[in-house]
Amino acid sequence: MKRQADGLRRKYATALRQYAAGGGEAALQRAYELGRGALDEGLGVLDMAALYHEAVASRVRSRPTVEASAATLEQSVRFFVESLTPFEMTHRGYRDAHRTLLHLNEMMEMEAKRIAHALHDESGQLLVALRIDLAAVERGLSRPLRKRLEPIHRRLDEIEEHLRQLSHELRPIILDELGLCPALHFLAEGVSKRAGLEIAVEGSTPGRLPPAVETALYRVVQEALTNVMRHAKARRVSIGVRLAGKTLHCSVEDDGIGFDPSAASAAGDGLGLRGIQERLRALGGSVQIRTFPAQGTALLIQVPLRV
Repeated sequence: MKRQADGLRRKYATALRQYAAGGGEAALQRAYELGRGALDEGLGVLDMAALYHEAVASRVRSRPTVEASAATLEQSVRFFVESLTPFEMTHRGYRDAHRTLLHLNEMMEMEAKRIAHALHDESGQLLVALRIDLAAVERGLSRPLRKRLEPIHRRLDEIEEHLRQLSHELRPIILDELGLCPALHFLAEGVSKRAGLEIAVEGSTPGRLPPAVETALYRVVQEALTNVMRHAKARRVSIGVRLAGKTLHCSVEDDGIGFDPSAASAAGDGLGLRGIQERLRALGGSVQIRTFPAQGTALLIQVPLRV
């Protein structure tokens, strides 16, 4: 690594001298290439500033007069700016990707609202129509035959409750009206009933969070619970939420069988981890996964709050 840094330092100083000697656009192109190479090696803007400072300081010390030194500094600025162009372009690309992710998440939420509306309202209307038709049929039946239809009524009640639960989990009104923690309690209650899991939700937030943060964390926890139901063979799940400074921390931990993260990555995104990471990345957040076979899994989430 030190040899690479020394090589880059010499190349930068040489290219700057060539530019000062009248290298023109060819020398500026070399500045861009040096910046690109530094970026590829994992160096940052401050590293480039250090290279620039060292190269310019060496040239300024060799100038015979103050005026010549000032001219050298002024001349060198454009070279430095050009060497930073790859960093600026990378930042712009990241910013564009960030905006695209946010827009994609917003579109997904709009679609979730549409589907939730269809489940709750349109399916509900169909069930009401079915109940009316069933009641009309019952009126022409004897009491023993009407008795035989009671299991159908109970099944319709179960379907209606199931659809209501699904529509609320898909886009819970409680998330919009009361915020993240009440929505997580509601989600945990529904999953617990369906999967027979013991789910505890602990912690709170002082007041409401930005809507995008509440929605993203709700979706991340929802995906994590889906993974637990499908793969973990767990009995208990713990969900934690806390605010530390300007960072929101959220955890989802289970006592299941765990998994090998490297094997899961090689097999594809069967656990939805990529979707979780992309949702959080759109907010500048991150997730750590701690898991070992037969030792459970923990998702540790951090999201900065820009307040």
